Amino acid sequence: MNRRAFLTASLGALAAGAAPLSPARAEGKPKAWAGAEGPAVYFTKDISPAGLRKAFDALKANLPGKVGVKVSTGEPGGHNFLNPQLVKGLVQGLRANIVECNTAYGGRRGTLHDHIRAAVEHGWCDIATVDILDGVATMDLPAPEGAKRLRKDIVGANFRDYASFLVLSHFKGHAMGGFGGALKNLSIGFASRAGKCLIHTGGKTEKTWMGGEQLAFLEAMAEAATAVCRARPGAMAFVNVMNRLSVDCDCDSSPSEPTMRDIGILASLDPVALDQACVDLVYAAPDGADLIARMESRQGIHTVEHAAALGLGSRAYRLVELG
Repeated sequence: MNRRAFLTASLGALAAGAAPLSPARAEGKPKAWAGAEGPAVYFTKDISPAGLRKAFDALKANLPGKVGVKVSTGEPGGHNFLNPQLVKGLVQGLRANIVECNTAYGGRRGTLHDHIRAAVEHGWCDIATVDILDGVATMDLPAPEGAKRLRKDIVGANFRDYASFLVLSHFKGHAMGGFGGALKNLSIGFASRAGKCLIHTGGKTEKTWMGGEQLAFLEAMAEAATAVCRARPGAMAFVNVMNRLSVDCDCDSSPSEPTMRDIGILASLDPVALDQACVDLVYAAPDGADLIARMESRQGIHTVEHAAALGLGSRAYRLVELG
């Protein structure tokens, strides 16, 4: 049985309430991990404000104090970023701010002024206060124990103003990382411009995002994501929305159109399990070939592997379909 056949059978069986299958390995592919063990990953096919709220509520998450909802505001010109109206009810129910950081590649989100203008154009300022965390200053977070690439992670200084975060990510492809989900949003997403350069170059420089080695970049992403989570232990929750599944990221001003159907919304208290579940669902999809090719060509699963090795979370998980 090949990977796609295995995942279609195993994830389909889980959704139907049948006994879970054991993990298996297909030649040259990452493992399928859905089973009876591991943290819960909640899944609904309902991509709507009600479906998003149902997935979040299933977590019973404790988000104390001032809450930041980390999203990608989307590069102007692109159109695959999350719709603010989809998340409005949840964000306002949490009395949260939308939080973001500036880009390192220029574009129209590279400065505080330009980024706020983009957020206005894309409708984010209509639903909540938008806080560009590195708009004025930055701060350092210590690299996690076991880090191979980073000595520190550089994030926006306004990070310290928030007691907890909901990391709300659009799962899709990515030109460099293979895919982007919770781990990318935690790492590149929270990083300042200098921090993004440090991650992209595998810890070599804060001056440019170009010229890094691929595996070093993927491992630096995992290390930065772990640093962010370690800074707010027990006060983070994670939701991935699997719609508009382009092979390109929301940071692309001219992304490719999706070649596969929407899948649903997934939520977990474990970002590693969450991204692994999303990867598995892409493999299980009958029309996921283009996104699979993008993920494999960039060795994208290695970010998940390294995050798990650092102890950030578990690649084993229980997929729980919400009625």
